[in-house]
Amino acid sequence: MEFEVEYLSFYVVQVEGKGDQADKRYKHFQTLNEEEYENSPLKDFLDGEFAKIVKRKVERHPKTDEVPTKIGSFIVEEGHDLTSNPNYNLFHRARFSESKEDFQQESEKFAIAYVDTSAVRGGAFIVAKAKLRKYFDDAFVFILKCDFEPKVASISDETTLIRQVEMAITTKNMKSIQYPFMPEEGMIQDNELKINQSSHSRYFEDFLKYVEYGQSMPEIVKTQVIEMVRGHMEETFEPESEEREQLENAMEIWAASEKRELQERFEPEQVIEAAAQLIEHTPELELKMKLDHVSVKGLLADYGDSIHLAKLNGKYVLIIEADAVTFEKGFSPVEFAKPDEIGTVVERIRQKG
Repeated sequence: MEFEVEYLSFYVVQVEGKGDQADKRYKHFQTLNEEEYENSPLKDFLDGEFAKIVKRKVERHPKTDEVPTKIGSFIVEEGHDLTSNPNYNLFHRARFSESKEDFQQESEKFAIAYVDTSAVRGGAFIVAKAKLRKYFDDAFVFILKCDFEPKVASISDETTLIRQVEMAITTKNMKSIQYPFMPEEGMIQDNELKINQSSHSRYFEDFLKYVEYGQSMPEIVKTQVIEMVRGHMEETFEPESEEREQLENAMEIWAASEKRELQERFEPEQVIEAAAQLIEHTPELELKMKLDHVSVKGLLADYGDSIHLAKLNGKYVLIIEADAVTFEKGFSPVEFAKPDEIGTVVERIRQKG
């Protein structure tokens, strides 16, 4: 997968100070055309990076919000087309620019928007227009951001040994935006882009104010569970009843909590039925729970099939069916245990109470 760079603009972003008092500015160093890029050190620096960005795997609905790679969609109000979105218009103009001057003019708007973000960091900011001629006549637009590397030195001579390099950059941990998104080789989505950044930072996506990112799978499941509970409330309680108000308040607390306790509101059959609707769309949905200090991880589909939740003497009991028991790391004598019959275990728990 070889990309041919038609135009590339190189900027350096510098930030001095912190917070509202920070001095944030950028400087345009150079804009290159195809021939100039081919003879530039940037070609060796970026060689293979464009293909790596395009090939980087991404999930439309990831397992967590904190993933480094996301698919973004241009926000469009109902009844309007993509040209109503300022971010799309900027990418479109850069993508179809026909001269070095036009491309520089459009790429500089990306640099201005980036410097205007609240958590901007110094480094090299690169905007490139590149073609993948194997599949398309139209180009891609790439935005690359390399942070400055502190305490970088290069070998000089026998006398001084090393020479300190100011404003050193590397492609390691480089942030990137690719437009348009290519879900499969030879297929593009004009209304989507792909963004990659450190999973703990959000500032690189924040300067695209009119792009939204797909919900993570936990968020989708959470929304569907809330809808399930609301449906139950409408069927069970009167609109202004005290019970309904209490449940609504409990759901607000539940939705906002990272650690949540068992609610004990639905019968197992109701839960299994609700889970089946989620599993139908996403069979590999995970089920994680913690009983005191003991963590359990399985699939949502296991609940009611091989994972059973019960109560005995006012305490919670989890029963897990399995054809085999395996151990990893941490040797223990439990590996030689001969399992009791279930009735013996239940009676032992009962006697403890």
